Amino acid sequence: MGESVLEEKLVEIIEQNADGIALTWYKEAKDSAYVPNLNNLSQEEALSIATNVYSKLSSWLQPGKHEEIEATYERFGEQCFFKGFRMEELVQVLVLIKRHLWLHLLERGVMTTNIEVYQALDINNKVVLYFDRAIFFGLIGYKRTRELELNSA
Repeated sequence: MGESVLEEKLVEIIEQNADGIALTWYKEAKDSAYVPNLNNLSQEEALSIATNVYSKLSSWLQPGKHEEIEATYERFGEQCFFKGFRMEELVQVLVLIKRHLWLHLLERGVMTTNIEVYQALDINNKVVLYFDRAIFFGLIGYKRTRELELNSA
């Protein structure tokens, strides 16, 4: 099955609105008790985290352009460790980034059009899989870096 109309629309929305979605995410996340170390980053640095996640998702959804999630998010985990994030904060950052993408899509009415049910489920499954892998590999990178730092101390 080729790329669905919904996938095309989602990629277009992400590419056109990533900065705005990231800003909305940042405004909520910076005040979240679940990610206190986000406040140790500049707004620009925090926003680049979200826009990079959205950019990688957009690329991953396009046929033949699957980004290497494993390497990307292992590096993300390393960076989170060095920025002083706890492991649960890494997970929460990605969960909130995903949440704000869905809130934006719902606000725009993307999921309420007359699209076949399997297309909506298919795109949901792909986005969930992307974020599940991002969290998994982020945690691997974080854990590996933490162990290396502990062993070198």
